[in-house]
Amino acid sequence: MAYVRKVRTASGAVAVQVARKDQGKVVVLAHLGSAHTDAELGVLLDQARQMVLEGQAALDFEVSARAQSMADVADFRERALVAVPAKPGQSAPVVAPGRTLGTSSRLLYDLLAHVYDWLGFDEVGDEVFRDLVIARIVEPTSKIDALRVLADLGATLVSYKTIDRHVRNLHAGPARAVVAAKCFEHSRDCGGLSLLLYDTTTLHFQAEHEDELRRVGYSKDRRIDPQIVVGLLVDRTGMPLEIGCFEGNTAETTTIVPIIRGFVERHQLQGIPMVVAADAGMLSAANLKALDELELSFIVGSRTTKAPGDLESHFHWNGDVFTDGQIIDTVTPRHGNNKVNDCNKRAEPVWNPQAHPGAWRALWAYSAKRARRDQRTLAAQEARARAIVEGSKVARTARFVKVRGTDRTIDEPSLARAQSLVGLKGYVTNVPVTVMPAAEVIAKYHDLWHVEKSFRMSKSDLEARPMFNRMRDAIEAHLTIVFAALAVSHVIQSRTGVSIAKVIKALRPLRSATININGATQTFPTAIPHAERKILTDLGFKPGY
Repeated sequence: MAYVRKVRTASGAVAVQVARKDQGKVVVLAHLGSAHTDAELGVLLDQARQMVLEGQAALDFEVSARAQSMADVADFRERALVAVPAKPGQSAPVVAPGRTLGTSSRLLYDLLAHVYDWLGFDEVGDEVFRDLVIARIVEPTSKIDALRVLADLGATLVSYKTIDRHVRNLHAGPARAVVAAKCFEHSRDCGGLSLLLYDTTTLHFQAEHEDELRRVGYSKDRRIDPQIVVGLLVDRTGMPLEIGCFEGNTAETTTIVPIIRGFVERHQLQGIPMVVAADAGMLSAANLKALDELELSFIVGSRTTKAPGDLESHFHWNGDVFTDGQIIDTVTPRHGNNKVNDCNKRAEPVWNPQAHPGAWRALWAYSAKRARRDQRTLAAQEARARAIVEGSKVARTARFVKVRGTDRTIDEPSLARAQSLVGLKGYVTNVPVTVMPAAEVIAKYHDLWHVEKSFRMSKSDLEARPMFNRMRDAIEAHLTIVFAALAVSHVIQSRTGVSIAKVIKALRPLRSATININGATQTFPTAIPHAERKILTDLGFKPGY
């Protein structure tokens, strides 16, 4: 007849075996494993019970009825000589069968906390802030619902009042400065500070009325809710470096200089050569002058409407003929009322600050692929304009429609001018050609997709909006949390090559289980498949099991 055998091992664990006796000798039929805790002992005994019952009709076995402790198993090692033996005749308490008390994605929580600490954000010294950052990465939601997310991750929970108090005190504390400093150090060590990328977005609020900060303004999402304007500065890889918010009706052109100046002053970068790239929305004479006075190089997208003036010489000598990949390196006036291009000279002027104090360097690149795309857009706009003029479409404001009283006609000169400019993309910079050739200037500008990627992450993966906060301190605290979450997510993506959304999707289902069995409670970690373990390895994270 088979029976369950418990044997103390040399390490102090208790080995559970299924055995039988054959002519006075013990024959081990199965070794089920070694237990280090009463809970593990209960699991192994339960497995043994199932194995014994499968081979026998019945057995007087009380694994699920009586608790069995590791202390009851004789320990023949040296330290067992001083152990206090259990009182004879003392029966173990009756316990219920094993039950699962709960599961959690603790592995995911520990990984995110590891990256958070690796970046040095633990210097903030606020565990509530850390948990809110982790919760925002995993599942963006409100502060009160963050408790549900953290519970699912197996974090130690605090009350909502504690969370609310920490958030309200966050902006006055060191969190933003610490996060910004650590992001700067990471970017500096990775060589990403040579190029800074800037862009803005709008975050709307579910609010009926405006206040001093939340104002109705131009929305990239075409909403009429109160909003704020958020500026984000990242390095060439997309690592966030600075974040700031402005009133909702602030023109985005006025946001870049305060953000850049704050970044330079925070890290004492005066006189350090850096290049700032931004899209055409930042193109204004005041912005370019301010960036130049900060001794920063800039590359800003130019508006197509400036092409006729900048390329006046080219159109005079060559017409509107361009070759695929052609780049024209010329100058553009700093102010609209200046004229800096001389059509009498066939060669384009080579910009330098001494020879052209009233101009900036301008680059215009032609792409056949862009021209085909522009032609399709232009054809659709022309068809729409002609339909409005002919009356087959409802009259409304449209490009290339000239309105005089009740008469509507096609603006042929504007249409012809637009046709001559298809395929062109312009750039304005204060970097001399001796420092950076035209192709490199254009390549650096195209790195702007990193900041656009960060904004897409903040809106989709991190859901910085819609926002439910009212007070400015709470809004700034929210942006600090988003700022830190963007940094942690960026590091994960750059080191693993996997998007943060896919990392969450892969690791969140790997759940630890807390089990009560044999009168003891223990949390058992999850098994980690090979693909998921590679993510952990890439991030330098070693689970404690």
